[in-house]
Amino acid sequence: MKIDPAKHGWLSEPETYAVMQALGEARFVGGAVRNALLGAAVIDIDIAVPVPPQESIALLEAAGIKTVPTGLDHGTITAIKNGKVFEVTSLRRDIATDGRHAVVAYTRDWSEDSARRDFTINALYAGADGEIFDYHGGIEDLIAGRVRFVGEPHARISEDYLRILRLFRFHAWYGRGDMDAEALRAAAEGRAGLKQLSGERIAKEMLRLLECPNPAPALRVMAASAILSEILPFALQWPRLEQMIQLDADNFFAPDPILRLGALLPDDLAAARAVAERLRFSTVDRERLEDLAGGGAQALSHLPARDIRRVLYELGVSAFTDQVRLGWANASPGTNAIPWRVLLSVAATFEKPRFPLTGRDVMALGVPEGPRVGKILSAVEDWWIDQDFPDDGLIDKLKETLRSPE
Repeated sequence: MKIDPAKHGWLSEPETYAVMQALGEARFVGGAVRNALLGAAVIDIDIAVPVPPQESIALLEAAGIKTVPTGLDHGTITAIKNGKVFEVTSLRRDIATDGRHAVVAYTRDWSEDSARRDFTINALYAGADGEIFDYHGGIEDLIAGRVRFVGEPHARISEDYLRILRLFRFHAWYGRGDMDAEALRAAAEGRAGLKQLSGERIAKEMLRLLECPNPAPALRVMAASAILSEILPFALQWPRLEQMIQLDADNFFAPDPILRLGALLPDDLAAARAVAERLRFSTVDRERLEDLAGGGAQALSHLPARDIRRVLYELGVSAFTDQVRLGWANASPGTNAIPWRVLLSVAATFEKPRFPLTGRDVMALGVPEGPRVGKILSAVEDWWIDQDFPDDGLIDKLKETLRSPE
């Protein structure tokens, strides 16, 4: 079996050709090969080579291709040609593993390298001409929609417990029907090992899972296997998540993993904070998840237009949109969709008005510089927002505020 370069432009692009030519005996590996066979988009191109990384660097630089030692300790470098990025990894075999990290040695044996990969559908290689090399029945599994470990599942999971989460993530994206029974049993029995993993690694897998078109079935199996509770030990809002997933499909919304996580979690600020801390979220993602913990915004669909603009001004477009989508998912199934679509449409075209006054305007009326300037401005801005952001009357309101007792 071969990947047809005529149908897969990435295979024959000048940059790809240059890197493969420079490396000599090299093969594409993993996601690029898998996605090409599925007819899916190929975004990241990973390359495997039977030489140590320092030799790869020398070969690439001799061909005028920039290299970056991004993961030299693990045999990985990055090659950059005309801005196009390739991850190049030397063939490896595991010397020792501890459930989180592996000590590796380099090898020239392709089948030995394939044996340390997680799933058969990820252990597919392709030559520069598109010829496929399949050591573990990955093509058959890919056609069948079966996510199966390379080798014995318990042993593979004990090497790196992140493979438990990867099992569910890859099944959600590429699997069909029931999960591989042996793999599922091994995952459930090894779930305590998830405690060894860093929050960043768990977050990466969970968010990729939540980003797939319909993660609910895989998440349900995780919950039934007592795996999900190792990460999200809360009373989860399944109907709300499932309705959000359906709304995404019906309305062509891009799946948003943080939004979906917020839909799944209970309306509990403490739970949102605990999850954000465990998964080591960035400040932006943490604050967003906490904002979602209020439980949706059904009341927004009944607000008059001026109040909608006020909420948009106060929350900002992104947070307002989050609240609308969460509120819609929290509404009763079959609820009229028009009010929710109107809210999203208003948000999409909203331009936040700029409050025209500054501290200089206040001081020009005789108020000395100090805390009172800010209090007066805040009071006038509150009035301006309540009045639906008028262009006129601000100076009169400012003067009136100055005359009012503090």
